[in-house]
Amino acid sequence: MEKSKALQFLINNQSFDPFRIFCIGKNYDEHIKELGGNQRPSEPVVFMKPVSSIVPPEDILFYPCYGAELHHEAEMVLLIGKEGKDISEENAYSHIVGVTLGLDLTLRDVQSKLKKSGLPWELSKSFEQSAPLGHFKAYDSGSIDLENLSFSCCVNGDLRQNGNTGDMIFPIKSLIKALSGWWTLRPGDIIFTGTPSGVGPLKIGDKIEIQNSDIGSFSWEITSS
Repeated sequence: MEKSKALQFLINNQSFDPFRIFCIGKNYDEHIKELGGNQRPSEPVVFMKPVSSIVPPEDILFYPCYGAELHHEAEMVLLIGKEGKDISEENAYSHIVGVTLGLDLTLRDVQSKLKKSGLPWELSKSFEQSAPLGHFKAYDSGSIDLENLSFSCCVNGDLRQNGNTGDMIFPIKSLIKALSGWWTLRPGDIIFTGTPSGVGPLKIGDKIEIQNSDIGSFSWEITSS
């Protein structure tokens, strides 16, 4: 496998090095139901991925070397541009500098085994290339409505996921408030905000595309390692 190139995000003539990737689990009711759950979390479910797992659009995406059930989870993704601790909901949007779409790739069979054993999720969520990420668009509240943003995921041209941020259990403002209460958010932090229902399997040879009319369309093809 080729070594990933160092990434930088350029927004409004400012460059941001990716710092951390925060991911939110169980943030859409219908997704909780499709995985066999029936209880809403009382606070955001947070896990992390290494920044080395980012895969830019059109880069080759290799099928993982372990696990047998690779699933796509399309998500709206935020880029933090301003440091903040204990950020209020009223000020949350002022810390966002970019918006895009991404994939939280998940080895579902590995995750199921880990859950049954009460073990952490890293092996199922934080493997190599587990965070395909679109190009960030500068956040402008006049053109991007974070509370009503629709996005879709297609595999080989077939619609798999069709979500809207308005259906989130914990909306963007709540997520930023919660995360900044646990960590000091810093420029370059990336937040995957959770996936809607419709997650499903991927196989070698598949082309996966995620899209929003205001942000753009991003795709990857899966090949053997």
